[in-house]
Amino acid sequence: MAQKPSVPKGTRDFTPSEVVKRNYILDRIKNNFQIFGFQPIETPSFENSETLMGKYGDEGDRLIFKILNSGDYLNKVDDSLYNQKDANALTSKISEKALRYDLTVPFARYVVMHQNEIDFPFKRYQIQPVWRADRPQKGRFREFFQCDADVVGSDSLLQEVELVQLYDAVFADLKLHGVSIKLNNRKILAGIAEVIGAQDHLIDFTVALDKLDKIGEEGVKKEMLEKGISLSAIEKAAPLFSLTGTNLEQLEALENLLAHSEEGFKGVQELRYIIESISKLGLQTANLAIDVTLARGLNYYTGAIFEVAAPAQVQMGSIGGGGRYDDLTGIFGLKDVSGVGISFGLDRIYLVLEELGLFPEAIDQSLQVLCVNFGEKEALAALQLTTQLRKNKIKADVYPSAAKMQKQMKYANQRNVPYVILIGEQELSENSFVVKDMVNGSQKTYSFATVHDFINSL
Repeated sequence: MAQKPSVPKGTRDFTPSEVVKRNYILDRIKNNFQIFGFQPIETPSFENSETLMGKYGDEGDRLIFKILNSGDYLNKVDDSLYNQKDANALTSKISEKALRYDLTVPFARYVVMHQNEIDFPFKRYQIQPVWRADRPQKGRFREFFQCDADVVGSDSLLQEVELVQLYDAVFADLKLHGVSIKLNNRKILAGIAEVIGAQDHLIDFTVALDKLDKIGEEGVKKEMLEKGISLSAIEKAAPLFSLTGTNLEQLEALENLLAHSEEGFKGVQELRYIIESISKLGLQTANLAIDVTLARGLNYYTGAIFEVAAPAQVQMGSIGGGGRYDDLTGIFGLKDVSGVGISFGLDRIYLVLEELGLFPEAIDQSLQVLCVNFGEKEALAALQLTTQLRKNKIKADVYPSAAKMQKQMKYANQRNVPYVILIGEQELSENSFVVKDMVNGSQKTYSFATVHDFINSL
């Protein structure tokens, strides 16, 4: 007996209905990308390992899918290396390629390779799948699409302001209200680490702090202690765990805390510019909120950090995020190219819209008109009619065989077709067709000469 097929954990097949809904989201994201002046690019699904490794921190590196070399990939491994059981050393010998973990690092590689062809500042968008060897759970998959928008070649904070507006514009188009755009600055985190005496543990400090909403205050303190951060430093950072008030009140508190840190104070001023600019410009549906615990766990952010949370009534992780990465292209040899970007989490946005019932009612209507097949002559007339309907952008089809009426009508119901057309012997002789409304059961006869009357009624 043949084994029942399956897909790898963390991956999915998509039904026609799901693809239509995903495209509904993508169309609105892509449209706003273009309205804001971004241009599309695409990069390979896999990169050289050295392009990706070391760019996401230890936690990120462990989640990168490695691709085995083709052929006898063990021929470069001697017995001594094999017996060491050192995964990192072994991997470098048997795998030279890896599936991309995100779209940002490949984009940095793209900019370096194509720098002589690019007009700076370069505003790019990219919508492609990425892969992470993560533990699958609700809203977290091993294969998923990212929808990125980045600007490189400008250090102006106007870019951050525009990216907040871009988030807001997309979610307004999707009619998704109550989204929270969380904002922080990596300079603030560095400044906090400096004033509490933990600057040598900046990455450990920020990675632990970023987990506050997942493991709680005590969990964060425990992880910081395990990473070698002193108890006195943790106690100095304690006010961050419960920082409250309006955005402006939080900015004032941070200014006081970071008054003696040049880098930290600069981060507060950058944050203030974004907050005050958005306050003057206004947002359509989203809320902008400071979150000083936000770090996102990535090594390459140097300024603003964004994370988007779904409306409070939906239990879901972040549905978007990003930040400024002033020195990212430097890792590939191109210095002094500032960049900032954001990403939309397509799969999670889909789940949020589904849970809140925000997809349009007719979105699953893949076929507007189905012509019943009564036989060869009738089917040819039906095909002539559907050809005319299709030229007028009507989604129309003819049932492929003269099956029983019950079977054809069942098919129409399963496809959620609103109109069924009947062309039998009598209609052929009268050069007419009957339209059956599948919602209310009414029928109306049209002549082929007045087919546009039917088209205009749709």
